[in-house]
Amino acid sequence: MSATQHTYRVIVRGRWDGLTEEARAKLLSEVADHGLAQLRFTPEGSLAYDATLTSFTYRYVIVSDAADGEEMAAALAEDRAETALRSAGLGFRELRSRATDMDTMKINRRGR
Repeated sequence: MSATQHTYRVIVRGRWDGLTEEARAKLLSEVADHGLAQLRFTPEGSLAYDATLTSFTYRYVIVSDAADGEEMAAALAEDRAETALRSAGLGFRELRSRATDMDTMKINRRGR
């Protein structure tokens, strides 16, 4: 019998750290593709930052066992963000995240 899977939306925030000139130039050349308008929750992660290159945000959709809860979903998303940043050769620090269980979220609908 399989465990119940829940879908989590996770926001991972962090700060850029120790960026090389090459990394800064690459990030700045792509800044228009990473604004808030392009930010989506996806399994691969959606990265947003601005031209100040101080901080960044990743948004992930994580599907995991409901029994593991939001803490596990947040840890999985942080791991994905670390992997993506390291593979791109980008320095970072202070990762923190917040997960929301979309399967237990209450939706308040307003009458029209």
